[in-house]
Amino acid sequence: MAERDLLFHPDRKEDRHPHPLVGLTYYGPYSRSTVSSVIDPIRVAVITPFGGLKDVDRLFGEFSQKHWPRERKNYLPEFQGFSRIFGLNVVRAGVVFEFPRELDDQVAGADAPHVLLAQELTRALSAVGGKRNEFDVVAIYLPNRWERGFFGPEGDEFDLHDYIKAVAAVRGVPTQVLNDDSALAYPCRCSVMWRLGIAFYTKAGGIPWKLADTDPETAYIGLSYAMRQVESDRRRYITCCSQVFDADGSGVEFVAYDTADVHVERDNPFLGRADMRRVVARSLALYQRRHTGRTPNKVVIHKSTEFKPEEVDGCFDALRASEVELTQVQQDAGWRGVLIDPPKVRGAGKGAPAAYPCERGTFLPLDGRTVLLWTQGNAPRAALDGKNFYKEGKGIPEPLQLKRFAGHGSWDGPCDSVLGLSKMNWNNDALYDRLPVTMAYAQVLARVIKRMPSLLSSTYQFRFFM
Repeated sequence: MAERDLLFHPDRKEDRHPHPLVGLTYYGPYSRSTVSSVIDPIRVAVITPFGGLKDVDRLFGEFSQKHWPRERKNYLPEFQGFSRIFGLNVVRAGVVFEFPRELDDQVAGADAPHVLLAQELTRALSAVGGKRNEFDVVAIYLPNRWERGFFGPEGDEFDLHDYIKAVAAVRGVPTQVLNDDSALAYPCRCSVMWRLGIAFYTKAGGIPWKLADTDPETAYIGLSYAMRQVESDRRRYITCCSQVFDADGSGVEFVAYDTADVHVERDNPFLGRADMRRVVARSLALYQRRHTGRTPNKVVIHKSTEFKPEEVDGCFDALRASEVELTQVQQDAGWRGVLIDPPKVRGAGKGAPAAYPCERGTFLPLDGRTVLLWTQGNAPRAALDGKNFYKEGKGIPEPLQLKRFAGHGSWDGPCDSVLGLSKMNWNNDALYDRLPVTMAYAQVLARVIKRMPSLLSSTYQFRFFM
């Protein structure tokens, strides 16, 4: 399969490029020309440790400068400044919450530093949230000296990053966590500016790019589950999350609710027919709300585990008016593939392993229902020198295994869709993720949703969880 093009303008179909950063440099972000474009400037409130505001201000000062890559030089283009690329500015808002100096010693000496930090950050988010109309995104600086509170002790699954996202999502506040290692002190400032630039633009409501050449009558749904436990109740609840995407990979929203009609096999929950019908029907309603009541001609559902017969029946119950395709996307297929170059001299015997892995987009059907698809691999169309680019740099790429439980036809369409959706993670600057966004976001949501004390009946925008 060829590397998919991305689109950077809603009307000008020629504003396309396979490389997301080159496309942004040439054409600017997709939503710059739409009615619902991001308001200039993007205002960023700050939560910082004592004395950290000067470091955050220095970071924001870098957005107006040019930066040249010190890594990934065959992929990373020059960062020409935030306003030059995105067509607007990003500034620190006047809303600042600075923790007292004493918190450093308290974190260093606390028996449960993760609990202390969680409480303090919840308090800070509440204080900042009271001025919600004065900012668009909150940047939260977590310095290395607080590192012992980033995770819970052994046996405790607590993750401070996920906790922050859960608390902020309930308040409707998009957040960006800033660390020393990955942001403030990272040596390649070009990488930092690209990553944070795309993140702030997306979290403020912007759309950096969409997939080109899509069928507008197709919708994608990613299903995931989370085991959630309410503190006052020792019982565990199975929460089902459904993320809904347009054919071009945008329109990311999701619904989540607790369910009882479920059985668990090897820690994997499976829904009964009635609950699967409910979750898919709610997902369809979410799509229709965004498309003036229109029902898509085709609905593709991805999940990481197999579809049980009752789940298949539930999907068809909810999607009577649409073509249905149900695909299991499995990461651990156990297969590898090595590209062999032909012998340099005809008739000289066997070839030799190539210098680069097989190309991304290679697929190999195993039988009528199963196919291997390489979403990792060499991507020459994205190489700045036009030759070779392997994002992972080393190692043998492992393919995804796609197994179809409903649907028909060749594998070209399903493989092309997964390949395209692997380029739709707006939370980094990479060419692709190994998983399509339907499944990659599912993993994030399942992690974060476990931290949420309660679920809202309304839908969530994914930018609150990025």
